Amino acid sequence: MAEHNDLGKLGEKLAVEFLQKNGYSILETNWTFQKAEIDIIARKENIIAAIEVKTRTGVDFGLPQDFVKPKKIQLLVKAINEYIVANNFDNEVRFDIIGIQKEGNQFKMEHLEDAFYYF
Repeated sequence: MAEHNDLGKLGEKLAVEFLQKNGYSILETNWTFQKAEIDIIARKENIIAAIEVKTRTGVDFGLPQDFVKPKKIQLLVKAINEYIVANNFDNEVRFDIIGIQKEGNQFKMEHLEDAFYYF
């Protein structure tokens, strides 16, 4: 596996651990629908969070969360709608981004709740 893929998988693992420590139940990881993949689907209280994880080794080209583009947002919305219907959930849905920056041997994590809205 390419090094950037390894970094991405590690970032997702760190994000899951972070969410669990902060009271989230993990419902799914790497859930796919058609061409869309949701990195993490989690629940906290009555909220379902569709979470995109972006991990980078530096910020020379922008913050990790800057790499969630409109096309990706459209795919996430389509996928989470399918997930909610398929599982017969009646919860509020929120879209989050967890941006992770690797700095030496450390990881800096930022959890952006309600990172974007889609109407």
